[in-house]
Amino acid sequence: MTGSKIDLKRDASFYGGRAGVWTRVTIPPARYLAREGAGAPEAPAYAAALAALYPVAYGVKFACKGAGLDFVVPPLSAQWWSERRDAFVAGRREEWRWRAMIRMPDFVTEEMVAAACAAKGQEVALVEFAEGDCFQTLHLGPYSEEGPVLAELHDRVMPGAGMTFGLPHHEIYLSDPRRVAADKLRTILRQPVVPV
Repeated sequence: MTGSKIDLKRDASFYGGRAGVWTRVTIPPARYLAREGAGAPEAPAYAAALAALYPVAYGVKFACKGAGLDFVVPPLSAQWWSERRDAFVAGRREEWRWRAMIRMPDFVTEEMVAAACAAKGQEVALVEFAEGDCFQTLHLGPYSEEGPVLAELHDRVMPGAGMTFGLPHHEIYLSDPRRVAADKLRTILRQPVVPV
């Protein structure tokens, strides 16, 4: 592994999808740097989470690189949930809960994360979970236009497959909204599911 750089984005099951098509995928266990909060993504708490995640992610990356285990820092992702599932389709953003995350390679340890947190003066957790059976699609365009795409999943795709909600809704942000026009944004939408 020494001398090579791992790029987790090459894993199509995690980062692939076709616009307008909900595909069934199986997502194995994965590790993430994570920070949780509540409210709209425009709120200060979400910005603070991102301001903590990125320095720690790059701190871990450079520590790993020094040990011959270099990797590309993957894109930001987030899990989203609410006590009432219709809060997302209805746009009741004050009810939203989130976990902002950056995926890490399997060789990243809690000790590495703790060292990077201490060096950067941030608080970030290393979490691991297996999403398992999921439906996934690529959404093109503004985040505000995800509602109808998710409604199709909730009202047609999942019931048609005899499935219901598993772990929280997961979004992977393939584009940086600071650098890409809203109509050009690319976002993986993923919903872990379980049998009804």
